[in-house]
Amino acid sequence: ELRPAVITVPASLKLNWAKEIKLWMSTNCDFHIISGKHSQRERLPKANIYIINYDILAIKYYDAKKKSERYICRQDIIGVEPKIIIADEAHVWKSPYAQRTKAMMDLAKRVPYFIALTGTPIVNRPIEIFNCIKAVEPKLFPSYFKYAMKYCGAKHNGFGWNFNGASNTQELYEKLTSTCMIRRKKEEVLKDLPPKMRTVVPMELDNQREYNIAEADLIGWLRTNFGNGKAEKAQQAEALTRIGELKRLAVRGKLKECIDWIEAFLESGEKLVVFAVHKFVIDALMEYFAGKAVKIDGSVSNRQAPVDAFQNDDSVRLFVGNIQAAGVGITLTAASNTCFLELHWSPGVHDQAEDRVHRIGQVADSVTAWYLLAAGTMEEEIAQLIDAKRKVVTKVLDGQDVDEESMLSELMKKYV
Repeated sequence: ELRPAVITVPASLKLNWAKEIKLWMSTNCDFHIISGKHSQRERLPKANIYIINYDILAIKYYDAKKKSERYICRQDIIGVEPKIIIADEAHVWKSPYAQRTKAMMDLAKRVPYFIALTGTPIVNRPIEIFNCIKAVEPKLFPSYFKYAMKYCGAKHNGFGWNFNGASNTQELYEKLTSTCMIRRKKEEVLKDLPPKMRTVVPMELDNQREYNIAEADLIGWLRTNFGNGKAEKAQQAEALTRIGELKRLAVRGKLKECIDWIEAFLESGEKLVVFAVHKFVIDALMEYFAGKAVKIDGSVSNRQAPVDAFQNDDSVRLFVGNIQAAGVGITLTAASNTCFLELHWSPGVHDQAEDRVHRIGQVADSVTAWYLLAAGTMEEEIAQLIDAKRKVVTKVLDGQDVDEESMLSELMKKYV
């Protein structure tokens, strides 16, 4: 009944929230996704729910009284007079100096209800949770300085106070859990989870226009971008070329959002296994996550070294593998989550890759396979093909009918 509602999220989760709204909310619950292209001076269309990413939430404001610039929440969001804010991955605005934090705190004080969602409210130290507490329950700790002095191991270094420590942590825990914090750890709800779950996370393309042009006229697109030679060769096998080029365009267009999603996941403290197909995808991940990632692809001769590093070294958080080269014959049980940025044609290849983190007879953990798929692209068709093949394989080998709700294509239909 609290409407309008505004959901603030990292950019990589906007479509996922839209998917969940369609799946769980009533059919008359209309929503609007705010993009960076929307002018903040325009009025937002009327909706029950608005979804906006943190990157575009803040605007610069000149305070004439203080004769200085500061950041506040954009006026079109304030103008819809939201009754509740839901802030997903709320730890991303832990820094008091960040633009997004200033915009969130400006928005929070204008809205009667506020829910902050995060698996990692504190990444390193208690000072990081102060903004969340202030947004959710502003009267609990009215003074930043008093909170920091009591709970953040305050030390004076001769120039000023340092609040990067921790103190009175049990008291802080008891105050939070008795007032405004509900915390559920995975092991506490494990009995309610299946041994393996597949979850589709829809991604937006930053090259949507190029993808649409190539999809409509592949030969013309190839001729424009690569010359007559490649276009003429493609005409000899247009169907195969079409599939290959559109797959590359799709993963290239969603790569930035995928990296953002992986980065947010790693902040949870858990390790992650990522599978891809194209070399440029693996190279981009290794470059971005240099120092905390290892890989296995066709260029790696010693496969055991990256496996041992991932399994035994706490500083190695990410395993990046070619889905064929790393999808079989290795154990990666230091993680309970695997992520697919690209799809293979065979369901068996995906099942094998998922099982790198899934122990036979395992009861201590539940494995989640995340599929980061570009909405409205060739990846949907591949997902449907994988599912059709998986149904046949399962019926033949196991004599079972497959629950259609578990199939990737069924999941994709929820947001198409």
